[in-house]
Formats: sequence, C-alpha cells, structure tokens
Amino acid sequence: MESSQTTIRLAPSFFTEREKTLVEHGPLTASLFRFDSGVCALRLRNELGQLVLLPFQGQQIWSAEFLGRNLTMRSMFAEPRPTRQYLETYGGFLLHCGATAMGVPSKEDTHPLHGELPNAPYQEAHLVVGTDGRGPYLALGGSYQHTVAFSCNYVASPLVTLHAGSSLINVSMTIANLKRTEMELMYMAHVNFLPVDNGRLVYSALCTPEHVRVRRSIPSHVRPKPGYVEFLDRLEREPALHNVLAPDLLFDPEVVFTIDYLADEEGWAHAMQVHPDGSADYIRHRPAELEKGVRWICRTPDQDALGLVLPATAEPEGYLAEKAKGNVKVLPGGGVLRCEMEMGALTPEAAASMEARISALIARP
Repeated sequence: MESSQTTIRLAPSFFTEREKTLVEHGPLTASLFRFDSGVCALRLRNELGQLVLLPFQGQQIWSAEFLGRNLTMRSMFAEPRPTRQYLETYGGFLLHCGATAMGVPSKEDTHPLHGELPNAPYQEAHLVVGTDGRGPYLALGGSYQHTVAFSCNYVASPLVTLHAGSSLINVSMTIANLKRTEMELMYMAHVNFLPVDNGRLVYSALCTPEHVRVRRSIPSHVRPKPGYVEFLDRLEREPALHNVLAPDLLFDPEVVFTIDYLADEEGWAHAMQVHPDGSADYIRHRPAELEKGVRWICRTPDQDALGLVLPATAEPEGYLAEKAKGNVKVLPGGGVLRCEMEMGALTPEAAASMEARISALIARP
C-alpha cells in the first residue's frame, strides 16, 4: 500500500462549544470541540473506539475508550481545567512528564510536580491524515518550546496515532535540545488505566523482590492510612501479592513500584491487565529508550488508577534524588531523545496470545 499523508495545522479559533467534524478518512473521523471549561479538545474515532486529546494543553490523551469500555482512570475531574497545576486538573489517560525535571519534588527541589510538560501550553498543534502499511490513520502532533535564559532551551514533539480497525494507539515523543551546550533531561509517560477488581497483572519481568521493588518513601501529598506501612512491608517481601487486584488490597492512597522489564527480540517490553472476561488493557515500551519501568496503583473512593507501566528515564523521586542515583540523563548540544510506546485494549483471543508470549519471554534462559 502506498504511503501518503496530509497535515492540517490547528488553531484555537477552530474550537467551539458545538462539536464539529473536521476530517473523515475512511472509517476514521476527527472532530473538534471545547469543554465547558474552555479547554480545546480533539476527538479521534475508528470502528473500535475513540480518543479525546488536548492539542494545546500538554497534548494529553484525556480519555480513551475501546472495545466498548472506558480505559481511563476514575478521577475527581469530569473535564480538564485550563491550568498548569498538575493536581488541579488530574485525570487524563496519558500525561507527558518532564523534561527538565520529573517526579515528586523533595523539600529541597524547586521543580513542580512532574515538571513543566503535563499541562504545557503547546505553541503548535496539527492533525495528520495519512495511509501507511497498516492502512488509514489519523494522528495528533505538535510542538512545545521551553526556553529559560541561561538554563534550557528544548522543543518537545509528541505524536499520537490511531489506525483504522485498531484498538491500540501508537505514542511517540521527541525532545530536542536546541542549545549548543548540554541539557539535563528527565521524562516519563504517565499512562493511567482504569483498574478492575480481580484484574490480573501480566508483564515481562521476573516478579521477585530484586526485580519488582516497592517504593518506601512517602510523598508529602500522600496521607497514609492505618496498615499502609505494613502493607508496603508485605509487598517488599512478596511483590507477587499485587499481581491480582483483589478489592481488599490497600492501594490507598497509592503504591509505587520500579520494575526491571525484559524486552523481546524486537526490543519491546509488555504489560497487561487481564480482565475477568479475558480481555485486557495493554501497553508496550522499549527499555532501551526508557529504561525505568514505574508502576503506580491508586484505589481510593475518589481516584481509581492503574499505571501498568509508566515508562521513564528515571524513578519518580524528584530531581535531586534521581540526580544522586545517576538517573538524570544528559543530552549534548543539539541532542535528541526519541521514544515510542503502544497502548490500548486487547480482545480475549489477543490477550491470551500475548500472555503466552510474555510467559515464554520470562522463561527464556
């Protein structure tokens, strides 16, 4: 099949309260609207589901629905709010975090929670209408340039692609250092699935205390409940305890792991939440690009979220802690970080096939 693509530049003036179709491309449609809060939104649809993205606010994926169900975490926010404050509009399916810093700042850190990217005001956004070897697709891309005199100058360029007939989406991020001198870099893709009671977590890592490590530090915004510290003690000794999301497990307010993922012969690491009906939520990433696999689980009356894997360059302890561990990357002048992920939903048949692949990957010598 011959490849082709057309790029449509988006402007905030295109977005009104009444949703309007912008493009029809085979079975794919793209439509524009504004939330009541005023935030611009792009809806991409195919035969199997839809995404709502925020072209000018972090290029977040605000929500994802595939195979007849919602994939996105439950939060306190019915819609995104026009703010750069991370916790004042938190509830999206995917947030880009970084890039000068990432994670929970310590008392000595000066960066905001998860950096400047999650709600960054993108200066440019565009819709790509194309066809490739997989068939027709629509994609949202854009660029955000972050410049601070005497400090940093970079441009972040994400791309989210939805193909016809697919319940998986491709997500990439490129961060380019525009300076002639070095730039420190931290990045995380914060992907928030909706957990289900008794969902099984299946992933390409050895589930041992050495390879699935629970975070023992408690961030300042977290208020532990009775029994929480003891639960962390058990997870530290028996990480497999969390592989089935039993309703009585105390993921309140949150539990965070760092996991050493194994990659297959094509360089992909895999993670699934297998639902009781056999279908699954799924994400894959390349550890050669994002070597830290963070898992975040939060199950409270107000928030219900499963970060199956948050692919990252560092653990989420903030700049100073990660710098001390040697986890802060350095891009040379003109250097570029590129990374790619795929995420979405699998049918029961596809999930069973993927579970067999993961089992074989873990078992290989």
